[in-house]
Amino acid sequence: MPPESTMPAPSASTTTPATPAGEQALERLRQWPGEHRVAVGLSGGVDSSLTAALLVEAGWDVEGLTLWLMSGKGACCAEGLVDAAAICDQLGVPHHVVDFREHFKEQIVQFLVDGYAEGVTPLPCSRCNREVKFGPMLQWAEQERSIQRIATGHYARVRHGDQSDNGRHQLLRGLDQRKDQSYFLYDLPQEALGRLVFPLGELTKPDTRLEAERFGLRTAKKPESQDLCLADHHGSMRAFLDTYLPPRDGEIVLLDGTVVGQHDGIEHFTIGQRKGLGVAWSEPLHVVRLDAAMNRVVVATRAEAGTDHCLVGAVNWVSIAPPPLGERCRVDVQVRYRSQPVGAWLEAMQATATDAAGGRPHRCRLQFDEAQFSITPGQAAVFYAGEQVLGGGLIQPPEA
Repeated sequence: MPPESTMPAPSASTTTPATPAGEQALERLRQWPGEHRVAVGLSGGVDSSLTAALLVEAGWDVEGLTLWLMSGKGACCAEGLVDAAAICDQLGVPHHVVDFREHFKEQIVQFLVDGYAEGVTPLPCSRCNREVKFGPMLQWAEQERSIQRIATGHYARVRHGDQSDNGRHQLLRGLDQRKDQSYFLYDLPQEALGRLVFPLGELTKPDTRLEAERFGLRTAKKPESQDLCLADHHGSMRAFLDTYLPPRDGEIVLLDGTVVGQHDGIEHFTIGQRKGLGVAWSEPLHVVRLDAAMNRVVVATRAEAGTDHCLVGAVNWVSIAPPPLGERCRVDVQVRYRSQPVGAWLEAMQATATDAAGGRPHRCRLQFDEAQFSITPGQAAVFYAGEQVLGGGLIQPPEA
């Protein structure tokens, strides 16, 4: 495991005035209730780097914490470890590297491989946040450093609970709508929410870049990764899947079973996909179902591809108590990270044994106001009321 970097270095304090947004972030951190000790999750990117810098400038006792998730090439690993260590040196704070490679492999790599093999398109990021990052980071910080809080560079906010709302903490969208990452945080438990600090929740990405330049951070102009970390690590998502899943040739069929083409593995397709099907037809076709049992990719025209409802399992009610079974309520739903929220009726349902086994014994049915395209089993449906994240879960296959 890479050694810990604990030698203090000159602080990155600056006499350059903060931007208005930066000054507001600093003031919020100075007024934060409770103990001002925190472990900052550092990935080596500009967002987490600025998070640490703002906390240091606001007078917090900061320690950097980087999870070693993969070996070899990969922005979140080799390069990220170097940049994270350098940022801690610049800020004059300790840096700890914790080897989580086996845990990541068990919780994320195997989860992805199993999901793709079963014909769903898994969403690893929300699972990683709960099972690999926040929970284990909080546990490590408390046990090893007696630190109760974790800070990260996520563009999201937490409104901490008081007696007026029964003490429940509320997860809120980040103010920058283009960078809001609350979609990936819906699965966090209340206990974790109460111990999180998101200094960038009310900043925009341009604000972050300006503040990082003000501090002279080496990551100020570092480009963002555009892919899932495993895709970066292996070169592409196809290369990652080909490493773990053998080729499985099969048929591409229409809804009525008519064979229109061949494929080399259902794991290489996703719901809604139009390009790269290798099928010649009178009008564009889209993937509407991945049939693992028959090893078939089912396609249809866009007019046939919509659906006005779906089932959502393994629901985590992050900001509110679970609604009673059978209760219906209005929500805005986001079915992909980059999708716009759409109106729907949500009805609470009896959970399945699978939902309960995963520790989230809640299930619901969504009835959309209008038919939706690309409702993808395995992806998350996240429920909002304005800026508040009510909860979310995993979209289930239609036959579930």
